[in-house]
Amino acid sequence: MTENIQLYPFEDDGSIPNNQQLSVIVYEGVFKDNPDEIEKTFNEHNWKNSWVGGVHDYHHYHSNTHEVLGVQSGSAMIQIGGEKGKMIEVQTGDVMVLPAGTGHRNMKASEDFRIVGAYPDGADYNFRTGEPGERPDVLEEIWHVAIPDTDPVFGKEGPLLKNWHVGK
Repeated sequence: MTENIQLYPFEDDGSIPNNQQLSVIVYEGVFKDNPDEIEKTFNEHNWKNSWVGGVHDYHHYHSNTHEVLGVQSGSAMIQIGGEKGKMIEVQTGDVMVLPAGTGHRNMKASEDFRIVGAYPDGADYNFRTGEPGERPDVLEEIWHVAIPDTDPVFGKEGPLLKNWHVGK
C-alpha cells in the first residue's frame, strides 16, 4: 500500500457544520493495486457497519459518527465541506476519512463508480442535510463523537491517529 496523505480542514459554513477540530484525511491510491480489499481492511480495523454503493448528489453529513469512504471502482468529483467546500477528485483505490459533521456530495461520477463506507465500532449513522432546525443539537453531538481507536486503513498506526487529537 502506498501512502500519499492529504489533510483538509473545514470551517462551519452556516449550513453544514463540518468539524473545526478534525481534518478530512485523503489517502491517495492506498488501495490502487487491491481495491477489493477495502471493505475487508476497514472491517479488520473495527470500521464496520459497511456498505457498498455511491455518494448522494446533495450535501449531507453524519453528526453522530465519523465515516470512511473507499473507492472500489471508477472515479468521482466529491464536494467536501458544503456549498463553498473543496472539490476532491477520487479514483479507484483512494480513501477519504470524514470527521463527524463533514458535508459531502457527489458532483459527478463515472458509470462504474462504487464506494465502500464504514464507521468506527460499527456505529449506526444518522443522516443530516443542513436544515436550520438541526442546530444546535448537531453541534453538541459532533463535539462528543470520540476519536476512533484505529485508523481504518493502517489499524493501530496511521495518519488518523497521528492527526486526530487536537482538542479532543
